[in-house]
Amino acid sequence: MYKKYLLIILPVLVISCTNQDKEILYPESKKIELTENLHGYEITDSYRWLEDFTSDESIKWIERQNRFTKKFIKKNKYKRGLENYLNQIWESESISIPYKVKEKTFFYFNDGSFQQSKLMIKDCETCETRILIDPNQFSNDGTVSLGGTSVSNDASHIAYSISDGGSDWRTWKVMNIETGEVLEDELKWVKFSGASWENDDSGFYYRRYAEPDGELLKELNESPKLMFHKIGTSQSDDKLIYENTENPRWGFGITVIKDSDMKILSISEGTDERNKIYLKLNKESDFLPIIDDLIGAYSFIDSKDNILWFYTTESAPNGKIVNLEVKNGSFVWNEVIPESKNSIRSVNIVNNSFVINYLEDTFSKISIFNLSGELISKLSLPKQGTISGFSGGINDSSSYFAITNYVTPREIYEIDFTDLSYKLFWKEELDGYNSEDYVSRLEFYPSKDGTKIPIHISHKKDLAIDENTPLLIYGYGGFNISILPNFSKSQTAWKSQDGVFAVANLRGGSEYGDAWHEAGMLFNKQNVFDDFAYAAKFLHTKKIGSPNTTAIDGRSNGGLLVAATMLQNPDLFEVAIPQVGVLDMLRFNKFTIGWAWESDYGSSDKKDEFENLLAYSPLHNIESNVCYPTTLITTASRDDRVVPSHSFKFAAKLQELQSCNNPILIRIEDRAGHGAGTPKDKTINQISEIYGYALKVINN
Repeated sequence: MYKKYLLIILPVLVISCTNQDKEILYPESKKIELTENLHGYEITDSYRWLEDFTSDESIKWIERQNRFTKKFIKKNKYKRGLENYLNQIWESESISIPYKVKEKTFFYFNDGSFQQSKLMIKDCETCETRILIDPNQFSNDGTVSLGGTSVSNDASHIAYSISDGGSDWRTWKVMNIETGEVLEDELKWVKFSGASWENDDSGFYYRRYAEPDGELLKELNESPKLMFHKIGTSQSDDKLIYENTENPRWGFGITVIKDSDMKILSISEGTDERNKIYLKLNKESDFLPIIDDLIGAYSFIDSKDNILWFYTTESAPNGKIVNLEVKNGSFVWNEVIPESKNSIRSVNIVNNSFVINYLEDTFSKISIFNLSGELISKLSLPKQGTISGFSGGINDSSSYFAITNYVTPREIYEIDFTDLSYKLFWKEELDGYNSEDYVSRLEFYPSKDGTKIPIHISHKKDLAIDENTPLLIYGYGGFNISILPNFSKSQTAWKSQDGVFAVANLRGGSEYGDAWHEAGMLFNKQNVFDDFAYAAKFLHTKKIGSPNTTAIDGRSNGGLLVAATMLQNPDLFEVAIPQVGVLDMLRFNKFTIGWAWESDYGSSDKKDEFENLLAYSPLHNIESNVCYPTTLITTASRDDRVVPSHSFKFAAKLQELQSCNNPILIRIEDRAGHGAGTPKDKTINQISEIYGYALKVINN
């Protein structure tokens, strides 16, 4: 396959800056000239050696790059201002939406000083709150975090997972809730899995992979096994429930139907929302195919007697509610609540009623239906924003929900479903922040093809905005994920420095259902980059910033978005911040779980999809003799979701080919992963360094 494989050592990369007075001498990046023929195209990959990102050579490269980057980002007045502001507003209490199991209430709590939030419990309505799990005890620096949790049906035990340094790998443990004793049970090599308790609470189901033979942070993750763990036994004794060696890239999860012997097996391929549904009627029966083709998403909601309710997108891109009646071994599907003009974000059943969260131009609208599908009421909300919550059981009469938007910190309400009344349960109060001092508005702009794209624009109420105003545009645009109005301390920190923060709801997300997602995936992916570029053009025509004052930011798939859009429109932005991005579109499927993204991106193994990927792959579209914006690439050494070699290779090549004196920098975090579980101090330092440097570049 390889046509040539030559070794060239470059002691220092020197960037020729014909239009600048001073050259930038970048750290050493060795080039190994490698060319391969893919579908008739000559593809070079001179920095592939950086894919071995834990090697001694790569670690030395990381150290050189971090030292170089710190000279630019470590100290400036904007970093200090952001750091002081973040430390001030972070020193405030926060809790999660409470949830109940039996008589016990659980929630996360942070007084603002903890590196990691603590899991709290109230054993009864009148009991004192106590700490159940304190992840700050897991490590001295807060880099070992608490992952998923699952409380047994009788609330006697809790299964919980631990992540070391941000890795997606989880180790599961079990605690006796009454005594606080951590049992000897320990489950390793678990990834992307919850814990589903058996009805008798004897144990739980989970998904695991084989122990990696090579580097655990980059080895391909395939052929998972669905296992059952019995409490008090060794993992080696766990029972295999399901695997499919003929389809190693199938993923699956199990749902135990309460007060029943029935179980639901959900099977999916990659990140595709569509899935298959198998049903096990009793302990003796096999799993029977109920939905055996990928015709839509099917998500179990709840059950009663012989009726199972599901959310589905089959023949309903915006979603609908159906039920499955199980009678004497026969199965009958019925439509309960038809598709509407607005897409469904979430569905719960509480107090024998459906609570449906619809999205209307990115804002939540809550409708209540009875179990026959008749509309009971539309919930009057305290303000416009994003709603989450409504957990509970079918017979519960109360629950909790939270509301937030771009200027309002989270508020949690307790709701009584007998009369739909609710009262404020908790409100986030931030020292030094007053929501009345800020404004946010929703506008729509035309993309390249005329499609109207929503954009939220937020800033200080009294800010005088013109072409010189620092503007940061954030986006994601992929995997059916909506970016909805949400209060963010990092966004507020930018606004506190007299900047405008804009969030564009690009195609590829689920803001308008499956159709919106499909318009930004596979061969339609270029729409997403156009949407992002046209967001900047729209704001600039309204004299909200200018190309000289605009930064763009995005994470993961959003990192791809930032890099691709910046390369295609180098004169439109002053600063680009691609964070933990997917940047080598020809090889993303070679590492850990990257193959699962083929459902959104396509595969380089297929010529037409390869050509589509090659057209926008950031690593392969860097050109010489082009002046690119100042670029601050971020990644983490333990990111096993989007492995850091994406960012390493992109940084090395962009430094090599940058034709002007705009710096190309990479910030590589230690003891961190893709983002989840990052401790408070690291988070504050990240935000202040990244946004502080962007403001310095824009304002100087």
